[in-house]
Amino acid sequence: MCSYVTEKTDIAGSGKGPEGWFRLNSATVYFDHPFHAPYEHTLNIDFVDNTAGPRARVAVELSAESARELVRCIESALAAAGSAADVA
Repeated sequence: MCSYVTEKTDIAGSGKGPEGWFRLNSATVYFDHPFHAPYEHTLNIDFVDNTAGPRARVAVELSAESARELVRCIESALAAAGSAADVA
């Protein structure tokens, strides 16, 4: 089911596109129909540099199960990093 709920957040990082690495400053997350993934609905994440135009974008479409597992892995990696993650 499409929720049309869209979450946006400022981020700091880098992404790699067809022309190489670029800065990322924003992420948009939503659950909707995918463009490419073979599922009825996916959790979609767009990582972008809002100042660089459409070529500075990395798009991800994940099954709900994969998205939940990714969240678990991210939390686990950050917890294992301990205070080093808090400094970054």
